[in-house]
Amino acid sequence: MSGIPQEAALRARMVEVMQAMDARGLNRGTSGNVSARCGPDMLVTPSGVPAGRLTAEHMVLIRPDGSSPEGALKPSSEWRMHQGILDRRPDVGAVVHCHSRHATILACAGRPIPAMHYMVAVSGGSSVPVAPYATFGSVELAQAVVEALDGRYATLMANHGQIVAAPNLDFALAIAEEVEEQAAVYWGTLAIGGPSLLAEDEMDRILLRFKSYGQR
Repeated sequence: MSGIPQEAALRARMVEVMQAMDARGLNRGTSGNVSARCGPDMLVTPSGVPAGRLTAEHMVLIRPDGSSPEGALKPSSEWRMHQGILDRRPDVGAVVHCHSRHATILACAGRPIPAMHYMVAVSGGSSVPVAPYATFGSVELAQAVVEALDGRYATLMANHGQIVAAPNLDFALAIAEEVEEQAAVYWGTLAIGGPSLLAEDEMDRILLRFKSYGQR
């Protein structure tokens, strides 16, 4: 991704994604953040700006060395986590992090989402794990999340929320929404005795099918 038109489009779409998360109940206030690969650099949402007030110009460009252009806003406190994921995963073009209610409930309880429904496989695995807790904005949290996401699109973050790493912003937003739905379903089953889980070989078949499912 290079050139002014492509960067401008990415900036505008990042604003739309942040506002969509608010509108769909995946996020509230100034929590959550979004990033996108922009050539060798990264664009990330700024710190402390509510989604409704964001503009394309607010998106912060971060270079590989962690620096930003003079006059840029302060980036999200989680920018190291985003940069760590993009550095580790060449297949990833965008990262979406949010504090959606049911995913956060499970994250605070330390409960991964098990193989209770075939749509759990949207996360890229037969379950959605929980990354170990570390203080927000820390290098330790970035490392924990990068490890938990290895080979997957999504993970919960202990006592924090959920995060999705995907090829593009639209895909990342869709997965975050589905992870929240699966978290809500799992939370509901816990109230009536817990879910009936799908077999591992069935989840393997589903994961294989999902590689060619839908429009790519």
